[in-house]
Amino acid sequence: MKPNSSSGIFLLAAALSAIFMGSIGSISVFAGTTAETVTFYRLFLGALLVSFLLLASGQQARLFVWPGFKVLITGFFLAGFVVFYIQAMEYTSMANAVMIMYLAPLTAAVTAHFLMGEKLTKAAIGMIFIALLGFAMMMEFNFSLSGRAAEAKGLLFALAAMLSYTAFMLINRVINPEIHVLTRSGYQMLAGALVMLPLMLLQAPELNLEQWGWLAAAGVFPGFLAILLAVVALRSLPASTFGTLAYLEPITVVCLAWVLFDQTLNSLQLAGCGLILLAGCGQAWLMSRPAKALHQPLDQRFDSGADPEAVEGQS
Repeated sequence: MKPNSSSGIFLLAAALSAIFMGSIGSISVFAGTTAETVTFYRLFLGALLVSFLLLASGQQARLFVWPGFKVLITGFFLAGFVVFYIQAMEYTSMANAVMIMYLAPLTAAVTAHFLMGEKLTKAAIGMIFIALLGFAMMMEFNFSLSGRAAEAKGLLFALAAMLSYTAFMLINRVINPEIHVLTRSGYQMLAGALVMLPLMLLQAPELNLEQWGWLAAAGVFPGFLAILLAVVALRSLPASTFGTLAYLEPITVVCLAWVLFDQTLNSLQLAGCGLILLAGCGQAWLMSRPAKALHQPLDQRFDSGADPEAVEGQS
């Protein structure tokens, strides 16, 4: 991706997406219902909000287009990583499940490097590992194995959640850019909601008015806003940059737990938060640096408006 003046907008979109994603845990606690129910309404209401936005802005034609298989597949992965994550925590500790799932940004960056031509610089690799170290510090390096058969099952579910999250990030990078961002995000959430529907119906919980309010919040913040902003960011940011900023999500989880549930942070966790913020700022700085024309391929230099004869004369 060529740096430009709008890169800050996409960085902000990625950061806000991670922050809104991180609100799902607190909303789930206040909703007081099953994880399947929260996830369904998070995605279904998010898709409805996209539809209302398109209708209100006179873009109803974007609702009735075929989004393509890649968009629908990302919806399945969107629901998949939530379902597998929930299953993982039934067999292993939350710390183990989270530690494995948040290998996804690193996995996505490495995969994009080898398969999608998004070359990782030494600086980008450094920022990813700083964020990963910060995340491990937030979890207090708490990764333990009991050796039980159920533990292995939980780790496999966590691995499936990580791979689903990785696939969601990577496939969004290769979806046809001509598909409008609202169309693709709406269909992704709708596909994910349809995956969750039978799981929610199996639970069939009764909901009161307050619970409906929290489910509506799930549809707005970690649903509509978080996923829409993620799709916007993934259209333009390399997987390594988006992946680094995704570590703002666990910071949000921890900070909300601190503020809302009086769960204190120790010095190691605070230092981990600082490292993640440092890595995010570092990625933003790397994205904002102007590229030197001599270090770009000729076709990119011509696309950017450089004079071809002057460039050839310098090469």
